[in-house]
Amino acid sequence: LHPENQISNHHDKGNLNHCIFAELPFRFSSSMEILMMVAGTLCAIVHGVAQPAVLLVFGAMADTFIEYDIEMQENLKKYYSLLFSFFFPFPFFRLLDIEHEMTKFAGYYGGIGCAILVLGYLQICFWVMSAARQIQKIRKAYFRKIMRMDIGWFDCTSVGELNTRISDDVNKINEAIADQVAIFIQRITTFVGGFLLGFVSGWKLTLVIIAVSPLLGVGAAVAKLTGRELKAYAKAGAVADEVLSSIRTVAAFGGEKKEVERYDKNLVFAQHWGIRKGMIMGLFSGYMWCIIFLSYALAFWYGSKLVLEEEEYSPGTLLQVFFGVLIGALNLGQASPCLEAFATGRGAATNIFETIDKKPTIDCMSEDGYKLDKVRGEIEFHNVTFNYPSRPDIKILDNLNMVIKAGETTAFVGASGAGKSTTIQLIQRFYDPTDGMITLDGHDIRSLNIQWLRSQIGVVEQEPVLFATTIAENIRYGRDEATMEDIIQAAKQANAYNFIMDLPQKFDTHVGEGGSQMSGGQKQRIAIARALVRNPKILLLDMATSALDNESEAIVQEALHKARLGRTAISIAHRLSAIKAADVIVGFEHGRAVERGTHEELLQRKGVYFMLATLQSKGDTAPNREETQSKHFVFFYKIPQSADVQFFFLLQGLVAVSRHLLLPGKPMSDAKPVPFTRILKYNASEWPYLVLGSLAAAVNGAVNPLYALLFSQILGTFSILDEENQKNQINGVCVLFVLVGVLSFFTQFLQGYTFAKSGELLTRRLRKIGFQAMLGQDIGWFDDRKNSPGALTTRLATDASQVQGATGSQIGMIVNSFTNIGVAMIIAFYFSWKLSLVIMCFLPFLALSGAVQAKMLTGFASQDKKALEATGRIASEALSNIRTVAGIGKEKMFIENFEKHLDMPYKAAIKKAHVYGICFGFAQSIVFIANSVSYRYGGFLVAAEGLHYSFVFRVISAIVTSGTALGRASSYTPNYAKAKTSAARFFQLVDRLPKISVYSEKGEKWDDFKGSIEFLNCKFTYPSRPDIQVLKGLSISVKPGQTLAFVGSSGCGKSTSVQLLERFYDPEKGSLVNGHDSKNVNVQFLRSKIGIVSQEPVLFDCSIADNIKYGSNTKEATMEKVIEAAQKAQLHDFVMSLPNKYETNVGAQGSQLSRGQKQRIAIARAIIRDPKILLLDEATSALDTESEKTVQAALDKAREGRTCIVIAHRLSTIQNADIIAVMSQGLVIERGTHDELMAMEGAYWKLVTTGAPIS
Repeated sequence: LHPENQISNHHDKGNLNHCIFAELPFRFSSSMEILMMVAGTLCAIVHGVAQPAVLLVFGAMADTFIEYDIEMQENLKKYYSLLFSFFFPFPFFRLLDIEHEMTKFAGYYGGIGCAILVLGYLQICFWVMSAARQIQKIRKAYFRKIMRMDIGWFDCTSVGELNTRISDDVNKINEAIADQVAIFIQRITTFVGGFLLGFVSGWKLTLVIIAVSPLLGVGAAVAKLTGRELKAYAKAGAVADEVLSSIRTVAAFGGEKKEVERYDKNLVFAQHWGIRKGMIMGLFSGYMWCIIFLSYALAFWYGSKLVLEEEEYSPGTLLQVFFGVLIGALNLGQASPCLEAFATGRGAATNIFETIDKKPTIDCMSEDGYKLDKVRGEIEFHNVTFNYPSRPDIKILDNLNMVIKAGETTAFVGASGAGKSTTIQLIQRFYDPTDGMITLDGHDIRSLNIQWLRSQIGVVEQEPVLFATTIAENIRYGRDEATMEDIIQAAKQANAYNFIMDLPQKFDTHVGEGGSQMSGGQKQRIAIARALVRNPKILLLDMATSALDNESEAIVQEALHKARLGRTAISIAHRLSAIKAADVIVGFEHGRAVERGTHEELLQRKGVYFMLATLQSKGDTAPNREETQSKHFVFFYKIPQSADVQFFFLLQGLVAVSRHLLLPGKPMSDAKPVPFTRILKYNASEWPYLVLGSLAAAVNGAVNPLYALLFSQILGTFSILDEENQKNQINGVCVLFVLVGVLSFFTQFLQGYTFAKSGELLTRRLRKIGFQAMLGQDIGWFDDRKNSPGALTTRLATDASQVQGATGSQIGMIVNSFTNIGVAMIIAFYFSWKLSLVIMCFLPFLALSGAVQAKMLTGFASQDKKALEATGRIASEALSNIRTVAGIGKEKMFIENFEKHLDMPYKAAIKKAHVYGICFGFAQSIVFIANSVSYRYGGFLVAAEGLHYSFVFRVISAIVTSGTALGRASSYTPNYAKAKTSAARFFQLVDRLPKISVYSEKGEKWDDFKGSIEFLNCKFTYPSRPDIQVLKGLSISVKPGQTLAFVGSSGCGKSTSVQLLERFYDPEKGSLVNGHDSKNVNVQFLRSKIGIVSQEPVLFDCSIADNIKYGSNTKEATMEKVIEAAQKAQLHDFVMSLPNKYETNVGAQGSQLSRGQKQRIAIARAIIRDPKILLLDEATSALDTESEKTVQAALDKAREGRTCIVIAHRLSTIQNADIIAVMSQGLVIERGTHDELMAMEGAYWKLVTTGAPIS
């Protein structure tokens, strides 16, 4: 972004959002799609009007029933005597043919139902289809634009973010412009229609009802509370995270019990908030129900007054007005979630459209620029200055001038960060220089066509990127039209032909994701073949051999040597062997080329090159070999050429195995399902709460059917002829409404409070138990990727609260639904079993439509995911390797591939539109059809069996409300399923028996712990890397009070031996003895005798004093003890100079202190244990010389009279040890005192004399 743009952007933000919403559905729409959207909107509007229209029918129907009943009564009065005579004077008195009327109304209902079926289908179908078409266009446009962006843009944007944008953000836009719009329009129309109906039919009553409605609005404030609860848990979560991240320290100092207590203390906050939230939720839902029933009472009382005394309304009008306003309000409430979808869609679109509108600074797809007829390959840098766009403040190249002659091999050398790789990226024009220019054969490369320029260049990078396809295809990426002969030729030049022919499928062997099936050397050679198949004029080699072991290096080196002939080649390397052969060597320093010449010339100059060369040749013999080994994967070493094939198989096997082990969803869900009773056992102590809550829930369930009872009772009163009686009845019913309201206020509150209380106590208990179980696991368990601290803390946070969802509120919900259904059925069957049976036929349909809708949505979501996985894979492969893709000019190919795979999700979406539309229409219309049938049959019963009409309404409304309750109950099942898997995972953790148990009292303890240590032929591999043996038979012993120093390159097993001593792991073969085999010693006892100071000491987020006290977790340490330990650790004076002295907080992970200070606190922590064995794992390596001296002095004090094991890289630390053991690859190769080892002139002597660091 240019600065001026940024400024204007801030002003535009306001307008931007507005235009985006109007723009969202229309920006990518053709006339066809606009037509679809208009049609869908019309259907939605008509559908929205249908519900108020039904109320007109309903009102008229109620009037008919009441009129009929009044006439019946009057007829009965007039012709009372005649009725007893035998002939029944039919035609005279029956004024109303009720059956005929009902048939008419049933027709209306059925007609509206069918219309809704069609309209619902069309409105959804049109909108979803138009959305699907636009989303496809957006995806294409977005991916095209990203692939055109320059590399600098990718530096500032993370690939992960782009991948989520392609999938999630586009889906959010989809949600905002698909079915949600239709549903929103429909609901808003219903809202308008309902209120209009109310005002037209009876404005007085409407105003009264509207006057009450603001009281309901208050209920919306509840949602804000959940946030507080999460914040309250965050404290405990932070404790858990801190402890799990530093589990080794906690284990070494035996702090498990202490930490569980600290965690539990912090859980109290979350528990309080949870209970408070439950109370408030209960209060609010109670308040809502209470207000609703009170407003019913008011509306019916005032309404019946208007009907009977003022005679302004017919009873039907009263119903129309009341339900019109009610339905209107409900729909307004249901329309609001749609707004949320619009808002998120708008947010997502802003990002995506911004990117689509952005102009790339270097457009790799542009057709502009010259293409030269003949390329010599002379490259020249003129005063080039450059900084990366992602780090504008750091100059990488500073006025760089140099000439690279055609046909020569030029090598760049220099310290890392001197700008060597940057020059290579500039030659490929991934970036443009800030100042100056780069020319190819005298043409500024900015004037050349990019695709053409890149096609002239072959690149081999340090970490070669292969794409997930066959070897032949990977080589063909270099040049599209390459024939098989060209590929074989290139493979031969790259020395890759032989190993490829040894593979079972030869050139058709799949290389795996990112080339994972190939070894480093193999990948490197395929990459070289890919560069050579282009037959490039310019070859750029960026550290092409640094990641290889010596054997492969020699082979690759030879391949490169062949490749350079007759081309301009630039090679960057750190190894001398790779540089000597170059024609010209250029030395870089701080972004400038400071020297150039041949190997001999530069050695005489004694400049940059001389430094690098001499440093290397000294260490070139033994240690260098060591170094390459320790630095990179152990896999690739020492595999002779013929073993390449075996290696390939080995890797394939490993990959297959690891697939089984690491399939993300699998291992967790394999947890055995848990019987519900086991969860309840943990909640047993709260049984009074659960019982009370269930009772309250039962009452709440009965409220809905009671409402049906009262509502029909009111209808019944309208046909009573005696006015006094009528008034009393109406008032009685209204009083009952009020009573029910007040009752439900209390029961709702009770249900909310009791279940929250029991649930929160359960959550806290489970979290504590879970945390305790985690801390009790052996360290090997924490090495597993699945059990990273992050994963475990989330598990504590979510699993426990989900389990709670299966108990408390869940039980309440179930009881509530069942009483609701039960009471409704009793009422219905008591008043008319025939009518009840007829309506019951529709219940399965109602339930089915609900279930189908839920199923549809989830089903489609997973189908969509599958369909989009392919495109996601292509996108992420292209974006994560964007430099390689750009370097070989393959952007177009990836775009085509991406768009080819988009067809499938598009077709799925169109199919979904139809199915979803039909289901939606069906679900919406089934209610009307059910009503049409049941009222028609009700009319028949009224006429034929003299059933009172109020019973018809009673039965129908009772069953319909219970149907919705059924739906509610079933919608809670997913929560229950989630809770079950969570519980299963949780108990799997609790039941796991660690190999080395911290909490157990088993194992030997003895009093005179001397501290002699003996390793007897120890063999060990880490459980997380079973294929690499770390210790291969370590044997060494230390007498009490001696100091043993381990020396060796990194990865040779020094630190591992220390971890075995602490019993973080047990050796597989051989044993570790301190007079007793360590496998039989009690873990806590053993660890209490050992003090450890590690390279990066872990401190906890509390005061300095508490951190030191952490050393003696078993007994409470006094302040005197702390100060004494601090003095020994040379820490006391520094602490006393701080304002808060020992109460100073060290910050998270000790961030407030310097390294030396942290290190000394760690030493004090080890001293206060008064251990018999002291382990110093590189305790001073991270310090500068000043602090090192102080810390070293502190350590020397601490060692007095203790057995001590030191691991160090600096000579000063080791010289005065009693025994020095030199380790290599898990074995001790030399041992003795400093002088003895110097006399031997072996590995130790070499290390000391070359002065190289020991690794």
